Amino acid sequence: MTETDLLIETMDGRVRRRNERRDMFKMVLGAAAVGAGAFAFASPAAAQTVTDADVLNFALNLEYLEANFYSYAVFGTPIDLALTTGTGTFGTATGGRAVTFSDPIVAQYAKEIANDEIAHVKFLRAALTSAAVAQPRIDVGIDPNGAFSSAARAAGLIGPTSAASPTFFDPYANDINFLLGAFIFEDVGVTAYKGASPLITNKTYLEAAAGILAVEAYHASIVRTVLYAKGVDTRAAATKISDARDSLDGSTDLDQGLGDATNSNIVPLDSNGIAYSRTTGQVLNIVYLTKAAVSAGGFFPNGLNGSIKTSTAQA
Repeated sequence: MTETDLLIETMDGRVRRRNERRDMFKMVLGAAAVGAGAFAFASPAAAQTVTDADVLNFALNLEYLEANFYSYAVFGTPIDLALTTGTGTFGTATGGRAVTFSDPIVAQYAKEIANDEIAHVKFLRAALTSAAVAQPRIDVGIDPNGAFSSAARAAGLIGPTSAASPTFFDPYANDINFLLGAFIFEDVGVTAYKGASPLITNKTYLEAAAGILAVEAYHASIVRTVLYAKGVDTRAAATKISDARDSLDGSTDLDQGLGDATNSNIVPLDSNGIAYSRTTGQVLNIVYLTKAAVSAGGFFPNGLNGSIKTSTAQA
């Protein structure tokens, strides 16, 4: 049996082995996985302790992350410093670089998404005016011990690292790596804005959140479609990322891969055809790369700015 045949067999058996795989990730990975974006609260009581501005600032922190990743990938630079000022401790977004795209269609998609994410930063800052938080420190680099490499290692995309063998994951190396990096952010971003709708009281803000949700869903569907079309190896890698994310956000099964060789899963939904949600605590478990209750780590080495900054302790 060829390697490709083995991969196809693995994908075809995904449903049967999903729970076993999740248990393995929980045991082996401990405090590592990938993802970004969301602002549902862990409980109704928690939602009562914050304002609409707190919710929007939480979203702004996460838009800073996405915007900088895409800006580096497309333009070779972080976002304009004029878009990073505000309350709290300012930090730089470091480690990224431009991708040399081989597929012109992927390059066009990347540029469109980059401009959309920068627009989201501008919009949220304009809505918050003087209450907008500053950009915190963001790690979008390729260091062997950095966020991307730790996340990829947790998902089994790369092997263990050591001083003698500094294995790392570079989302800027090629089209496929870029798409997998984008899958980390965009797929979870949809669950983010979905979770915001019952928490925002201002109708103008609520309409804006719904609009951003639609855009993030468009982005996610582009990334998932292109990854699925790239072949069985890429589908398998995306499924590993999905399972690793799912190992961090609690006991519920919230994440879904791309499907197998005969059945695509471009739109991840529940049995009612509805997108799922994550709480802020669950999302911070993912972006901090931990199952513990902490206030910094992973893609945000010094934590977020604003009042919503602590992940949830997961069993």
